[in-house]
Amino acid sequence: MKTYFRLLSFAKPIEKFAIPYVICTLFAVVFGTLNFGLIIPLLNTLFLDTKEQVIAPSFPEASFSFSYLIDLFNYYFKTTIITEGKIGALKFVCVVIICSNLLANLFRYLSQRIMEDLRIHTLLNLRKTVFNNVMNLHVGYFSNERKGDIISKIASDVQVVQFSVTGTLQVVFKEPLQLIAYIIALLLISVKLTLFSLLVIPVSGLIIARIVKSLKRQATESQETYGLMISYLDEALSSIKVIKAFNAIFFVTDRFDKQNLKYSKITRSMTRRQQLSSPVSEFLGICTVSGILLYGGNLIFGNASTLAPEAFVTYIAIFSQVMRPAKALTDAFSNIHSGIAAGERVLNLIDKKPEVTNKANAVVAQPFSDSIRFEDVSFGYTDKKVLDKLNFTIKKGQTVALVGPSGGGKSTISDLIPRFYDVNEGAILFDGKDIRDLKIESLRAQMGMVSQESILFNDTIFNNISFGIDEVSQEEVEAAAKIANAHNFILATENGYHTNIGDRGMKLSGGQKQRLNIARAVLRNPSILILDEATSALDTESEKLVQEAINNLMKNRTSLVIAHRLSTIQNADLILVLEAGQVVEQGTHQELIQHQGLYKKLIDMQTFEN
Repeated sequence: MKTYFRLLSFAKPIEKFAIPYVICTLFAVVFGTLNFGLIIPLLNTLFLDTKEQVIAPSFPEASFSFSYLIDLFNYYFKTTIITEGKIGALKFVCVVIICSNLLANLFRYLSQRIMEDLRIHTLLNLRKTVFNNVMNLHVGYFSNERKGDIISKIASDVQVVQFSVTGTLQVVFKEPLQLIAYIIALLLISVKLTLFSLLVIPVSGLIIARIVKSLKRQATESQETYGLMISYLDEALSSIKVIKAFNAIFFVTDRFDKQNLKYSKITRSMTRRQQLSSPVSEFLGICTVSGILLYGGNLIFGNASTLAPEAFVTYIAIFSQVMRPAKALTDAFSNIHSGIAAGERVLNLIDKKPEVTNKANAVVAQPFSDSIRFEDVSFGYTDKKVLDKLNFTIKKGQTVALVGPSGGGKSTISDLIPRFYDVNEGAILFDGKDIRDLKIESLRAQMGMVSQESILFNDTIFNNISFGIDEVSQEEVEAAAKIANAHNFILATENGYHTNIGDRGMKLSGGQKQRLNIARAVLRNPSILILDEATSALDTESEKLVQEAINNLMKNRTSLVIAHRLSTIQNADLILVLEAGQVVEQGTHQELIQHQGLYKKLIDMQTFEN
């Protein structure tokens, strides 16, 4: 129940919905029960022999009670019989039934409308909270989690919570009130018969409780299986070219089919258990009604008749409705297990705390003016140490290149500067201040990044270039595209800057995608530029165009360049050669060539390959 009440906290302010819902539900229950209560006077009217049987009533004394309403109805009912006869009384009862039914349905509609508003409000808050928290999580979290499982939690699990948990809330408010109203009406007709008939409720509850006992475990397993299935789907769609190229379609479809089959089996088992509760409760209800018919018949036909026939017919009609709210309650508690299981998965995602956050006393980073300095920086992913006591300085206006064998820590350095991760030991100083003492947003606002992988969105070229910037003009976007050598190919597309480039920019070539990434960085006009092997995946012609765009971008900026092709960084102010997380050489291109060390060896290897 702790999970349930925590999920309900996303419905705040719940009183805004709960108070009007309870009021409308109360009126709906009263008028709905009254509809059945009016069967007695209706039958009395139909089977009344003569109007002389009716004694002239006296007007009841006013009071705020249910009995006053009954006395008032009886007064007008009997008066109508006396003055207008059976036809007049029948018309009177029919008008009252119509009005009562109209009011019952009106208040039922209003209560359902209010509950739907609560459901949508809860879904909005829950999905907003979980998505915002996911966006604030550190980059390392996504390296260890399946993207499909995260998508499943945000989309599917939240939806299950919406309909299961808030649906149960609706049942818990309404059905007990309706059940109480029916039982009161039954007690007013016959106490003996009601005490006899209520024996079925605890018996039904015990049987159904045993049926749904294992639903929570199955619901948890179902949500986890669904998340894994979505993850396989995401991987398959993202890697369709590789799958076809390696003739791995059977492997991928077989893996997905097995997970799909497992999910179907769990769902089938859960559905069977849930559906079993309804026929069981109905069967028990029929058994009880049969018993009531026998016992009620004895009360009518016995020597000391204690129950009128019209009252007994009304009793049966009302009791037939008692099982409906009781059944709704049992069904709700059957379904709540799915909601709780999905809710726990969603709350686990909400409870995840980002490892990289702003300190309470963090300050805004001032415009970059001096240097970025690594002081004894050590860092590792879990138990694997990547950087070991690293020391170097990037001065303002310099172009610093990082080279070396794979696994040396080059990309890790580019991730540490914008604080995608925090160092384990040592410090990174931004103009003499530890970057952990600066607000992350203000630090990243001064940086632009172009990575090896072209990250683009299924949107127009204009929106991809202006991504993350509000109120940017067409002229500014075009100017950035020209610097990135992208303007001409953009104009050649179907709709120019308003051409949609498809999922992850699939309608563009590798070089075109990379130039859009560069244009995006140009538009931000960053003081510090981080280039992570931006040309390594391109052909020679595309590399030339992109490299020219990068050179335009690097003008008058501080640049950190991770280079795969060493020919692109020969003009760097400082080249750092990394191996096993340490700087083994540093200097200009000419100095390192003369040193005859690892850099010279790497140059010779690439020259030989070419």
